[in-house]
Amino acid sequence: MPVVYAILDILFVVFHTALIIFNLFGWIWKKTRKANLITLLLTGASWFILGIFYGIGYCPMTDWHWAVLETLGNYGLPNSYITYLIHRLTGLTSNEQWVDAMTVGLFFLALSISLYMNLFRKRNRK
Repeated sequence: MPVVYAILDILFVVFHTALIIFNLFGWIWKKTRKANLITLLLTGASWFILGIFYGIGYCPMTDWHWAVLETLGNYGLPNSYITYLIHRLTGLTSNEQWVDAMTVGLFFLALSISLYMNLFRKRNRK
Protein backbone atom coordinates (compact mmCIF):
# COMPACT_ATOMS: atom_id res chain seq x y z
CA MET A 1 0.00 0.00 0.00
CA PRO A 2 2.80 2.55 0.69
CA VAL A 3 3.87 2.19 -2.97
CA VAL A 4 0.43 3.39 -4.07
CA TYR A 5 0.73 6.46 -1.85
CA ALA A 6 4.26 7.17 -3.10
CA ILE A 7 2.93 7.06 -6.68
CA LEU A 8 0.00 9.31 -5.72
CA ASP A 9 2.47 11.75 -4.16
CA ILE A 10 4.43 11.98 -7.40
CA LEU A 11 1.24 12.33 -9.45
CA PHE A 12 0.02 15.15 -7.22
CA VAL A 13 3.35 17.01 -7.52
CA VAL A 14 3.36 16.64 -11.31
CA PHE A 15 -0.32 17.45 -11.90
CA HIS A 16 -0.56 20.27 -9.35
CA THR A 17 2.65 21.88 -10.63
CA ALA A 18 1.42 21.56 -14.23
CA LEU A 19 -1.87 23.22 -13.24
CA ILE A 20 -0.01 26.09 -11.56
CA ILE A 21 2.16 26.61 -14.64
CA PHE A 22 -0.91 26.43 -16.90
CA ASN A 23 -2.72 28.96 -14.70
CA LEU A 24 0.21 31.35 -15.02
CA PHE A 25 0.95 30.94 -18.73
CA GLY A 26 -2.00 29.22 -20.46
CA TRP A 27 -3.25 32.57 -21.77
CA ILE A 28 -0.23 32.82 -24.10
CA TRP A 29 -1.51 30.32 -26.68
CA LYS A 30 -4.76 31.10 -28.47
CA LYS A 31 -5.94 27.47 -28.34
CA THR A 32 -5.61 27.26 -24.54
CA ARG A 33 -6.97 30.69 -23.56
CA LYS A 34 -10.53 29.58 -22.80
CA ALA A 35 -9.35 26.58 -20.75
CA ASN A 36 -6.90 28.87 -18.95
CA LEU A 37 -9.64 31.30 -17.99
CA ILE A 38 -11.79 28.42 -16.75
CA THR A 39 -9.00 26.96 -14.59
CA LEU A 40 -8.20 30.41 -13.19
CA LEU A 41 -11.86 31.01 -12.33
CA LEU A 42 -12.09 27.58 -10.69
CA THR A 43 -8.91 28.30 -8.73
CA GLY A 44 -10.31 31.65 -7.60
CA ALA A 45 -13.62 30.03 -6.63
CA SER A 46 -11.75 27.46 -4.58
CA TRP A 47 -9.60 30.06 -2.83
CA PHE A 48 -12.28 32.65 -2.16
CA ILE A 49 -15.65 30.82 -2.11
CA LEU A 50 -14.67 27.47 -0.61
CA GLY A 51 -12.21 29.56 1.38
CA ILE A 52 -15.12 31.09 3.29
CA PHE A 53 -15.77 27.67 4.78
CA TYR A 54 -12.28 26.12 4.87
CA GLY A 55 -9.97 29.14 5.07
CA ILE A 56 -9.01 31.63 2.37
CA GLY A 57 -6.72 30.03 -0.18
CA TYR A 58 -8.29 26.59 0.24
CA CYS A 59 -7.41 24.12 -2.50
CA PRO A 60 -8.93 20.63 -2.52
CA MET A 61 -5.95 19.30 -4.47
CA THR A 62 -3.60 20.47 -1.72
CA ASP A 63 -5.92 18.95 0.89
CA TRP A 64 -5.87 15.57 -0.89
CA HIS A 65 -2.10 15.71 -1.38
CA TRP A 66 -1.58 16.50 2.32
CA ALA A 67 -3.69 13.44 3.21
CA VAL A 68 -1.41 11.29 1.03
CA LEU A 69 1.74 12.82 2.55
CA GLU A 70 0.45 12.31 6.09
CA THR A 71 -0.26 8.66 5.27
CA LEU A 72 3.39 8.48 4.18
CA GLY A 73 4.44 9.92 7.55
CA ASN A 74 4.98 13.57 6.59
CA TYR A 75 3.53 15.96 9.17
CA GLY A 76 3.83 19.66 9.88
CA LEU A 77 3.18 20.59 6.28
CA PRO A 78 2.89 24.31 5.46
CA ASN A 79 -0.44 25.96 4.70
CA SER A 80 0.83 26.97 1.27
CA TYR A 81 1.36 24.43 -1.50
CA ILE A 82 3.81 26.81 -3.19
CA THR A 83 5.88 27.00 0.00
CA TYR A 84 5.89 23.20 0.10
CA LEU A 85 6.83 22.97 -3.58
CA ILE A 86 9.72 25.42 -3.22
CA HIS A 87 11.08 23.38 -0.32
CA ARG A 88 10.52 20.05 -2.06
CA LEU A 89 12.18 21.10 -5.31
CA THR A 90 15.04 23.18 -3.91
CA GLY A 91 15.40 22.26 -0.24
CA LEU A 92 15.08 25.97 0.60
CA THR A 93 12.84 27.27 3.36
CA SER A 94 10.94 30.35 2.25
CA ASN A 95 8.99 33.05 4.03
CA GLU A 96 5.40 31.82 3.83
CA GLN A 97 3.90 35.33 3.96
CA TRP A 98 6.09 36.46 1.06
CA VAL A 99 5.23 33.32 -0.93
CA ASP A 100 1.50 33.84 -0.26
CA ALA A 101 1.71 37.48 -1.37
CA MET A 102 3.55 36.52 -4.57
CA THR A 103 1.09 33.69 -5.23
CA VAL A 104 -1.94 35.97 -4.93
CA GLY A 105 -0.27 38.72 -6.94
CA LEU A 106 0.70 36.38 -9.77
CA PHE A 107 -2.78 34.79 -9.70
CA PHE A 108 -4.46 38.18 -10.19
CA LEU A 109 -1.93 39.17 -12.84
CA ALA A 110 -2.58 35.94 -14.78
CA LEU A 111 -6.35 36.33 -14.32
CA SER A 112 -6.23 39.93 -15.58
CA ILE A 113 -4.21 38.95 -18.64
CA SER A 114 -6.46 35.96 -19.31
CA LEU A 115 -9.61 38.08 -19.04
CA TYR A 116 -8.12 40.63 -21.42
CA MET A 117 -6.99 37.98 -23.93
CA ASN A 118 -10.32 36.13 -23.80
CA LEU A 119 -12.78 39.02 -23.69
CA PHE A 120 -11.25 42.23 -24.98
CA ARG A 121 -8.53 41.25 -27.41
CA LYS A 122 -11.08 39.51 -29.69
CA ARG A 123 -13.12 42.71 -29.93
CA ASN A 124 -10.08 44.84 -30.73
CA ARG A 125 -8.96 42.48 -33.51
CA LYS A 126 -12.23 42.58 -35.49
